[in-house]
Amino acid sequence: MNKQKRFAVILSGCGVFDGAEIHEATLTLLAIAKAGCSYECFAPDKEQAQVINHCTGKPMNEVRNVLVESARITRGKIKALNFYEPENFDAVIFPGGFGVAKNLCTLAFEGSDCTVDPEVELAVIASVEASIPIGALCIAPALIAKILPGADVTIGKDKETAKTIEKMGGTHHETDHAEVIIDEKYKLVTSPCYMLDAHILQIAEGIQNVVDELIRLM
Repeated sequence: MNKQKRFAVILSGCGVFDGAEIHEATLTLLAIAKAGCSYECFAPDKEQAQVINHCTGKPMNEVRNVLVESARITRGKIKALNFYEPENFDAVIFPGGFGVAKNLCTLAFEGSDCTVDPEVELAVIASVEASIPIGALCIAPALIAKILPGADVTIGKDKETAKTIEKMGGTHHETDHAEVIIDEKYKLVTSPCYMLDAHILQIAEGIQNVVDELIRLM
């Protein structure tokens, strides 16, 4: 009997403007389960860069923790990112949301000159070294492009973000809804999701395509 494939899912908080995009995160878990695989979730145990009121879009004078907020999505079943060990998994995937660009790195504030959270960088590099396929959704491909030199990625059609990716040494490919770009060298699969003006059904299709390709690369 084949052993059930295991995914690590790396979250960046809870909520599109300051954390993980909730639709993308939830649909990632659903896609993994529909494919007959299991998952375990992780997030950095650190303070969020910002807290945003999702009704007004304005910053709030609050302090929140990335791991604690991510636990809202996972019903409390989550571990700090420093416990992630790629040898225990068959693939790792990063849902999008501004938390990727604010909490996992500083892309939202510093553009191509951004820095990456050391635990996040270690997780990505260790996954590549272990030949673990990596999935990245929405803005997360830009994070990966900062870490992996020359990575082939997509965030859809946003020209400014594409330029930023190119400045960081990545190669951007323009895509439409549910399309994926596969970098065979890094075993990296990316799709634009909500970087496009997308319907939730299109998001679900794109994420399922990413998960299916990650399984093929295992």
